[in-house]
Amino acid sequence: MSAVGVIFSNIHDENVPELSRQRTMGSLPYGGRYRLIDFALSNLVNSGVTTVGIITKNNYQSLMDHLGSGKDWDLARKTGGLVLLPPFGALDNSGLYKNRLEALKGITGFLSRRSEDYVILCDCDGVYRMDFSDIITYHEQKQADITLVCHNEKIGNASNYTVVCTDESGRITDIETNQAGLGSSKYYSNIMVMNRTFLLNIINDAVVHGYKSFSEDILRKNIKSLKLYAYDFAGYHATIDSLSSYFTHNMELLDKNVRDELFGNRDIYTKVRDSAPSKYGDGSEIKNSLISDGCVVEGTVENSILFRGVKVGKGSVIKNSIVMQDTVIGENVQLNCVITDKNVVIRDRRNLSGCELQPYFLAKGTMI
Repeated sequence: MSAVGVIFSNIHDENVPELSRQRTMGSLPYGGRYRLIDFALSNLVNSGVTTVGIITKNNYQSLMDHLGSGKDWDLARKTGGLVLLPPFGALDNSGLYKNRLEALKGITGFLSRRSEDYVILCDCDGVYRMDFSDIITYHEQKQADITLVCHNEKIGNASNYTVVCTDESGRITDIETNQAGLGSSKYYSNIMVMNRTFLLNIINDAVVHGYKSFSEDILRKNIKSLKLYAYDFAGYHATIDSLSSYFTHNMELLDKNVRDELFGNRDIYTKVRDSAPSKYGDGSEIKNSLISDGCVVEGTVENSILFRGVKVGKGSVIKNSIVMQDTVIGENVQLNCVITDKNVVIRDRRNLSGCELQPYFLAKGTMI
């Protein structure tokens, strides 16, 4: 498969401001040991893509620390491999990009130097396992100009969904944006495939005409003139568009069927951290939870996810919570529906509680 991957690491930062205040959306921790970018990056690598450009904007120190040279994804290569694309890639860039088209304009040099036939564009707001070679095969069979990967899912109250309508052949006949509360619909999952030269022509045309929105000025205005097709993805796909959805989809990982579908046949790679096995005290009790390496648990953990290096003191009860890396929880603490960012300290005898729709959040480095 002759394709180059492009991942937008910052496009959806505003959806989860609590967690993206000091990091990009792509480096948002997930599932005990992963970052959101791991899913798009691993799917590209597993599909045979050996050159991946990561478009950055701001707050990307955490992302750089996580990605390193790309060796954990087999992308530390002399030719191609992992390429970080900072926001000032174009000569005439006078500031940070404001939209997807401006971000693509900044990487035209990177795209022009590549020789692959196709470009796979991905965002970092999705959790899924996907074979992109199947999408490119579909794209070629339909002789499409642009193929959008779509997924049938019940749409909640979030307002940033793009819903597509198709005919019997799969060709897109209408695109509706910002449609909330529609029930079960076919929505665009922020993954698309197109010819590399075709993309460069789109970018140049957008610059000439002063276009600002990819979905409005490129897709919607050209539905009849361009061959836009929808590829229906039938596997597990979770969209992170709020703190509530982040909590909900993390909790779904406690279901073995979801874990098997997401991590079963192909690996999802991430940065390796050599930690000692987790240690459980004599009075500890674990129920239906994911416990990562390096944890020390002396209390009760139920229906929760503990990231690496978490410490839970004696008599503490952690329920329905997400506790991120290197958090220290004292003795006789009660947590329910709580999300703690990294390096949080909760002292003895604290009682914190939220709910599934509005989890209680503690920012990075907080001490209570």
